[in-house]
Amino acid sequence: GVIKFMKRYFLPIFTTLIFLSGHCQIDRFSQEKYEGTAGILQYRLLTPDANPTRKLPLVVFLHGSGERGDDNASQLKWGVQQFASDDNMKRFPAYVVAPQCPAAAQWASYDGVFKEEPTPSMKLVREMIDELMDRYPIDERRIYITGLSMGGYGTFDALARYPELFAAAVPVCGAGDPSTVNRFKDIPIWIYTGAEDQAVRPEWTLKMFDALMKTGSKPGYTQVPEVGHFSWIAAYSDEMVLEWLFRQRKD
Repeated sequence: GVIKFMKRYFLPIFTTLIFLSGHCQIDRFSQEKYEGTAGILQYRLLTPDANPTRKLPLVVFLHGSGERGDDNASQLKWGVQQFASDDNMKRFPAYVVAPQCPAAAQWASYDGVFKEEPTPSMKLVREMIDELMDRYPIDERRIYITGLSMGGYGTFDALARYPELFAAAVPVCGAGDPSTVNRFKDIPIWIYTGAEDQAVRPEWTLKMFDALMKTGSKPGYTQVPEVGHFSWIAAYSDEMVLEWLFRQRKD
């Protein structure tokens, strides 16, 4: 009857539309590759309105440990697609780069102790940023960095290594070495975490916040109640975070 007809003809169409809607923002990120001194770094790049006469910000997004590999796709699973929505591309046009950390590699050391030598992946990220600045009209006063979980550690690590580079940062459910905060105390930072995170415990994140406060820094700090490790869902859909991020600029 009618129900059987609808199941046969309309359900496949509806399912296809859902599939396509979930992938349209992924398709906005071109597939790129950087070959540097420490190896090869695959990355995805969101290009804003193609207007070579206007300089626009660059957002560096560092994914978590579960998205490592060499498919140049997994790093788009969480968080970064928010920057590619129609609304956000209209309100906050920016180049958004999402490199993929190779399997078994890390953006930063996980043991909480800062090492002066960057990991090969972090070294490649820094070189990749320079290449992007050579290729595109990027506003060097508005380079932002954010990351979740392993990428949250990577965000704190990058801030400690290259404080002269970044205008602002949003580390999400990440941590680092509190002894490094003097290096980046003058950079605007909004820290995000979940109150019930069992993977990167909020007290680890709070140590970074407390250390920054002791330097006289005034970082933002959001701890979402009743949320575990997936605090990035709240962070990257928080309009206040994005509005705050994109109005930051270096002098």
